[in-house]
Amino acid sequence: MIIGLVTAVAASACYGTGSVLQAVGSRRSAREEEARGATTSTTEHGGPSLSSTAKAAVTWEFILGTVLDLIGFGLGALAARLLPLFLSQTIISANLVITAVLSIKLLGIRLRQLEWASIGVLCSALVLLAVSAGPEGGHHASTAFHWGLLIITTVLLAGGSLLVRRMGSKGAIVAGLLSGLGFGGLGVGVRILNGLDPFQLGTLLSDPALYAVLVGGLGGMYIHTVALQIGSVNGATAALVVGETVLPGAVGVLWLGDSSKAGLGWLGVAGFLLAVVSAVGVAYFGQSEHGAPGEASAEHPELARK
Repeated sequence: MIIGLVTAVAASACYGTGSVLQAVGSRRSAREEEARGATTSTTEHGGPSLSSTAKAAVTWEFILGTVLDLIGFGLGALAARLLPLFLSQTIISANLVITAVLSIKLLGIRLRQLEWASIGVLCSALVLLAVSAGPEGGHHASTAFHWGLLIITTVLLAGGSLLVRRMGSKGAIVAGLLSGLGFGGLGVGVRILNGLDPFQLGTLLSDPALYAVLVGGLGGMYIHTVALQIGSVNGATAALVVGETVLPGAVGVLWLGDSSKAGLGWLGVAGFLLAVVSAVGVAYFGQSEHGAPGEASAEHPELARK
């Protein structure tokens, strides 16, 4: 379990740093688009166009953030195989703390007391989960479960992408939640992949869960990019935390045999609920933060120079 805990913490660090770097790249790209007087950077609903998202993705900050995300993905995949999903995904979701701290320095965002309090509760919840977690359950699920995971992940991300674009600038929290569900599907898919132990390439390539992993990872990354373009980096990341924690945690307990230590089930439930509630708190209190894409608030004029 120690190796799993270390890899989950490292994945969290990579994801948290990557999110802020991606936000920096997205916002710099948006300001450059505005400076050029571009008229195709937003849709009729006020959200970012496909071309503006693509331009944000080729900034050096965004590319570096993506590299960190890929490293985090590898570490998170290992953690998902070594720990109960409710523990591995919640630790990884603690990247919210790293995102919040780095956003102060790199985005000039000032966190409110309620946001700090929510982050503190999240850290406490992680301690409760770590103390209560027992050994992980199994890695096997029925073929129907594998197909169901692929179909649900695809429908959620494809339909969600259309919904977020119609919501425009009001869709940041929804986008963050959907990207979290995508990453949650990724975590479940990694856990149940066939053909890994022992390694059998043919079995792995024929497993629908592999494609659920790819859809969840790539789709989640795309929608998270949109979320960073249109709203609060802390709010969107907190919504992501809820999505990638609740889904795999419930699946792990209900279908894969994850459990807590004997007599500590109540502590695990308390930690899980506190983690979700505190993440929702950060999303709620942070959704009106300064420093939206392309804007430099009067309170933080330094954003205009970054």
